Amino acid sequence: MTTTDKTARGQGEAIEFEFELRHPPHKVWRALTDPVLLQQWLLPTIGFSLKTGADFTLQAPPQPGWDGVVHCRVLEVQTLERLRYAWVVGELDTIVTFTLVPTETGTRLTLVQTGFRPEQKQNFGGARYGWRMMGERLEAALEAAA
Repeated sequence: MTTTDKTARGQGEAIEFEFELRHPPHKVWRALTDPVLLQQWLLPTIGFSLKTGADFTLQAPPQPGWDGVVHCRVLEVQTLERLRYAWVVGELDTIVTFTLVPTETGTRLTLVQTGFRPEQKQNFGGARYGWRMMGERLEAALEAAA
């Protein structure tokens, strides 16, 4: 896997990563949409459904000042191409978009998280670090998946 942080320098509104994965789009899509696989690389899901408008949550370990819950709503589903959902944690109200493009060697997965406000620099930095780490975990989950 090759990971490229394409986040524009000097701005704090959007994070963008590109992951070159050695797996076909259908396998990557499954990792993005199967609750069992999501738990392996992202977080456990509660109520996840691939229906536009469906609400679900991601459950992280609680931290001081945060109950560990990420509130999400599915905004767009284009099977094997794009998955977009709201990602809300307290005052942080962002949109996460996964876009899959087939390549000769597997799949290019682009992840974009938008909607950070100027006063959310700490959230921005934490999310940027987190997505890089989650990308590594995604590759491991894909390798282990049948």
